[in-house]
Amino acid sequence: MTSPIRPVRYRPGRPRPLSIALVSEHASPLATLGGVDAGGQNVHVAALAGALADRGHRVVVYTRRDDPGLPERTRMRARVEVRHVPAGPAEPIPKDELLPHMRDFAYHLINEWQAGAPDLVHAHYWMSGVASLIAAREHHVPLLHTYHALGSVKKRHQGSSDTSPAARITLEKDIGLRCDRVIATCRDEVRELGLMGIYPEKSPIVPCGVDPKRFRPVDSAAEHRPGRPYRLLHLGRLVPRKGAALSIAALARLPGAELLIAGGPPADRLDGDPEVRRLRALALGAGVLDRVRFLGAVPGERVPALLGDCDVVLCPADYEPFGIVPLEAMACGRPVVASAVGGQLDTVAHGETGLLVPPGDAAALTRAVALLLDDPARRLAYGEAGRRRVLGHYGWDRVAAATEAVYRSVLTSRFSVAEPV
Repeated sequence: MTSPIRPVRYRPGRPRPLSIALVSEHASPLATLGGVDAGGQNVHVAALAGALADRGHRVVVYTRRDDPGLPERTRMRARVEVRHVPAGPAEPIPKDELLPHMRDFAYHLINEWQAGAPDLVHAHYWMSGVASLIAAREHHVPLLHTYHALGSVKKRHQGSSDTSPAARITLEKDIGLRCDRVIATCRDEVRELGLMGIYPEKSPIVPCGVDPKRFRPVDSAAEHRPGRPYRLLHLGRLVPRKGAALSIAALARLPGAELLIAGGPPADRLDGDPEVRRLRALALGAGVLDRVRFLGAVPGERVPALLGDCDVVLCPADYEPFGIVPLEAMACGRPVVASAVGGQLDTVAHGETGLLVPPGDAAALTRAVALLLDDPARRLAYGEAGRRRVLGHYGWDRVAAATEAVYRSVLTSRFSVAEPV
């Protein structure tokens, strides 16, 4: 029998450790990164859970069981447990096909919480919000929601190639209007939420974070090493919107540089991946296939060293709801060239920690990268400034403290009672 979440009694003015349910239906904090549906959200949920636990809270992360061999419960670390929810077949399913299974996900939460509901629920991604809204309402538990990506933005950029369920945008708006608070991750998202009728007073900004102890500068990467080609890194999920094709186009105009593309399936399965084949064809057509290396999925523990061993990190996404990679690069003291979209407008300080370029503009990307490759002092200065910016704003301790403050404001407004005299 599954042990209940033990609620922690909350009284305004006397902060207590909280019992927190994080719902992340497709993005498990235990997943290997780099796949089509495994990226920044997985990192965010795992790190937020850990940082909240460091503040004394008890956290349970609910994610869908996608493998019959997964245990019902996995202890991720002290005060953090991952529970695998039976919702649909226990096999990988593309996230855009998961909506029909969210009612089963919700009923599982309702049944489990009969023995003891959490103090609050924090849902991550819109389908988690669909399931959480049902369960939270059943148990009268406060619900906070983080979108991670908005269907309206995706539809605007992808048009007819958008594979999201037809109901996504309507359901996203319903979640935003009915939950207690939307935790936005950047100013651009707050603007988009306003267009949906979800106004700023309901959507405080708490950015995503990075672990500056794990992601830190290494001595070997302080300067470009003579005799080696300049090393550019494109890191993230291998999907078209992340802009790897643009990085390849820029490479064609940057002699003396090589491009590492990290992400996608494991290295031994790259040949069968459609996106890898597409990108290789583009590199061949541009005459740079010999200067492009596809690394495949990179284990999380190898990512800091990978970042530290490059000269410039490229983040030229068509759109980016937030973008974890620029923060990780900055924490490692690496300069960033990123498209001026979404959360990257907040995280990358143009002309200070990196350079922002118009999305989809290969020529502008090339010019920005060339400027950095030609100026070692600028690269070093941007890297040092990026590290300072991360330490000042984006450490997970700060993000968790800000998130907890939003949690407690919701609890206070919902359950405030007069203290006994």
